[in-house]
Amino acid sequence: MQTTADRCVLGDEIAAIIFGVDGVVIDSARVAAAAWKSVLDPLLRSYATMQEAEVRPFEVRDDYLEHMHGRPRLDGVRDFLASRGITLPYDDLRGLAGREEELFLTEVRRHGIASFASTVDLVRVVRRRGLRTAAVSVDWYASELLTRAGVAEMFDVRLDGLEAPGTMLPVHPECGLLLEAAQRLRTPPARTAVVEQSPAGVSAARYGAFALVVGVDRIGRPAALRDHGADVVINDLSRLRLLAEPAMVGRP
Repeated sequence: MQTTADRCVLGDEIAAIIFGVDGVVIDSARVAAAAWKSVLDPLLRSYATMQEAEVRPFEVRDDYLEHMHGRPRLDGVRDFLASRGITLPYDDLRGLAGREEELFLTEVRRHGIASFASTVDLVRVVRRRGLRTAAVSVDWYASELLTRAGVAEMFDVRLDGLEAPGTMLPVHPECGLLLEAAQRLRTPPARTAVVEQSPAGVSAARYGAFALVVGVDRIGRPAALRDHGADVVINDLSRLRLLAEPAMVGRP
């Protein structure tokens, strides 16, 4: 493989690629941020009234990227509320996270969800070249997202927290899913690349000793992915290509 600061070329040693669903295959950030705003703004207004303070609404870009993007729901909402000086019991946090998930899925089921065109292009090319592909997520509804985006059949293996809840490992929760996906692909981790957008996903792939760990940074914060073990960080899958593959896969 050949890597630079913003580009990666896969060699013949890679026989399969495991893609994270959220943020790599599926473009879910806009819908998720809107759902969080619907959940959190009433709480923020209520809190401001009690404190006799000015309301500071949830910012769908800055607050989402700072606290929620690429993180488990409970961790994200806890950190966001802490940034506003609000502390809630665990059950209340879980209720907010559950409500956001409900609104997110309602929107997806009503209007659908988009995939990233560059990812779809890459998957088509690697499959033509004989590489096996998997789409993996700890979210229980990830397979539904792939189906509603019209890309489910592009992957040899689809694995989420609903289908394989018993594959989790205690240290890196996502590592069990990645290893299970590699097993179903019949490709050892030493010949498998992982493409992930969250620091937790990158860390899990590194812990699982996968041949190549590619971080996808769409928000301008590559350091976190590198710090968690990414071999290379790219901002879009148009920067990932196969050795001797035409330029359509690796558009500059």
